[in-house]
Formats: sequence, C-alpha cells, structure tokens
Amino acid sequence: MSAEFIAPRLRRVRPSPTAVISDRVRALSAAGVDVINLGEGELDFDTPDHIKQAGIDAIVQGDTKYTAVAGTAALKKAIINKFARENQLNYQEDEVIAGSGAKQLIFNALLATVSAGKEVIIPAPYWVSYPDMVSLADGESRIVPCEEQDGWKLQAADLAAAITEDTRWLILNSPNNPTGAVYNHQELRALADVLLAAPQVLIMADDIYEHICHPPAQFVTLAQVEPRLLDRILTVNGVSKGYSMTGWRLGYAGGPAWLIAAMQILQSQSTSNPSSISQAATVVALQQDNSFLADWRHILDKRRQKMMACIAQIDGLSADLPPGAFYVFANCAGMMGKTTPQGVTLNSDVDFVEYLLDAAHVATLHGSAFGAASYLRIAYAIDDQRLDDACERIVRACAALA
Repeated sequence: MSAEFIAPRLRRVRPSPTAVISDRVRALSAAGVDVINLGEGELDFDTPDHIKQAGIDAIVQGDTKYTAVAGTAALKKAIINKFARENQLNYQEDEVIAGSGAKQLIFNALLATVSAGKEVIIPAPYWVSYPDMVSLADGESRIVPCEEQDGWKLQAADLAAAITEDTRWLILNSPNNPTGAVYNHQELRALADVLLAAPQVLIMADDIYEHICHPPAQFVTLAQVEPRLLDRILTVNGVSKGYSMTGWRLGYAGGPAWLIAAMQILQSQSTSNPSSISQAATVVALQQDNSFLADWRHILDKRRQKMMACIAQIDGLSADLPPGAFYVFANCAGMMGKTTPQGVTLNSDVDFVEYLLDAAHVATLHGSAFGAASYLRIAYAIDDQRLDDACERIVRACAALA
C-alpha cells in the first residue's frame, strides 16, 4: 500500500523490537534452525492449574458474553482486595479498571491525558513501548538516562532537573524491564519529595513485575510510600508476568476516578471489555493462594545465577546481579571493535546481537532499543536445559571473536 495512506502519527512509531526479534526467531525456527530465544519477556512456566480451571469453568458455564467495559463486578472486587491486601492501597469501584493487558491501560492513560507540547519523563533504560506510546499520543518523551553505578535507578536530582511546566507524566517501572532494578522505600521517598513540589505531574507506576523480586530486595510501590500523591498516581499491574498468563491478556489499574473514567471511555470505543474468560480466571488468580510464586522465584534465582556465571566467563561482557524481573542487562562495550570469524567488525550492540543470533543461534535484545547503547538484555526465564545450551553457545561464539 502506498505510504500516502499512512497517517503521520504512525510514521513516528517503530515496530516493537521485542516483537521483531520474536518474529525472526519464529521464521528461523520454521526454516529448521534451532534457535534459543533469550529475547522474549515471558515465563516458561505454565499457568497454574487452578487458574486454568477457572477459565475452563467460565467457558462451560457460558460466561462468554460481553461484560461491563471496565470489568465485571467480581473482578473489580478482586482487584480492590488485591491492592488493599498486598499494597495497602484503598480504592473504590470507580477507581479501578481492567483491560486487555497492562500495555493497553498504559496506552489508554497516555492517550487520555497527553497532547501536543506535553512531556512524559521516561527514565532510561526503559521498556521499549513507552516512547512510542507517547508519540502516538502526540506528546514528547523526555528521556532521563540512569547510570549503571546507581543501580539503573532514577535519582531525585535528575528528576527535579527534568520537570518543566509542560511535564504531564513520570513513568516509573519497578522491578524494571530491562535492568531488573527495584526501587526501595528510601529511593521512592526521595522521588516523592520532588513530585510533591510538582503538582502538574501525574505518575504512572508500572508494577507488572511486582511478584518477581529476589531478597534482600523488597517490592514497594510509590503510592504506599507517599499517600499524598495517591490522587496523581496510576498504579498499573496485571497477571501476565507474576502468574504466567501473557496470552490471557488481562491487566488492571487503580487511580483517581476522573482518570479511570477517561480510560474507560477510550476502552469503550476501541477494544471494549477484556475477555470474559480471562476475567473469570483472574478473579481466581487474585483471590486464591499464590504460594507457587515462591517456587517460581527459587527456580528463577538459580537461572539468574547461571546466567551471571556465564557472563563471568566471557571477556568483554559484565553485569550486576539484577534484583528483580527475569532479565540480565549486560554491558557489552568490551565487545566493540572485535572481529568475527568472517572478518566483520562489531561496532555496536546491534552488531553483537546479530552476531549471537547468526553464529550461536541465540536471540537476545540490543540495549539501544531500551535507550542504553552498548548493552544487551538477556531473558533467562526458559527451560533449564535450554538455558544451559544457550550459555554454552554464547561462550563459544564469544571465544571465536578476535
């Protein structure tokens, strides 16, 4: 189709790098290549049986019709109880909403509140979709680089310097994708002090990795730390990561009633309600025992340590132990200038990621996609044997570089 038919807003947006690498992995796999995918943000664990059964029961019982746009009464009650029980946040029914994934809710919130000339502060490294969502909403992303020596966390002084009269949002993601960084109470307290003095700024707390946090790190969300900011915070969460329900497409959020109402209007004119089956399963996920998470975290911790040991073997790679999520964000600056067996010089993190895919048939993601060049994100939430194989392949491929 001719480019003249494409709206200008779409020209400002790039395809998701995670989707691009996943598509390439699928294409190589379809061609018979044994590719190990360390580029996708998805747990290999199956959705717990009691949650699956709730979805099956919903189908059998005919719970397959339209629901209220923002979610069923049962789901809203489960969301409210979850926020109160786990985060000490008290919401009313008109202050919570469910959508087709946390991603949709983030997009709807930005689209409902951002206009031309408005800025959204995004600490880098960031989840790849944030800047493009801002662009689709006609806003401007104000990227604030965070440093490895600071644990990849936004510093209060840098936040204060980035805020202007046109700042509409700060997006804060903890545990963080791609770095695994987890903000503690004191660090959030320092950011809250800055935000209290900037009443024009809304805050989006993207807590989707809340349940994947390794001791001694402890999860806390900003609205817990500073209740005076509650009427400016949208706390976004979902069941994709903590419950291994990526394909169920169910996210939820809590925030001020005026914002939830605006998001609901957008949702009513786009996707309407999230899947009724997914809603029924999520009620059970949020209400029933989640002790399985301790076992999952134990397995993920062993995989995390395995990946760190792999990186330690490789000259030119380094990383700090990530306290949350299921990624290692590795510094690959030491690989720049090295030459492949085919005589190709690696000049960027993109080159290195391409080399690992071509030479080792291991897919990772370049850090520049997350706003941090000379790094790569490695997702280690895959089968143990496949992770062992991936580590061996990476070590061999890096050893072959001159």
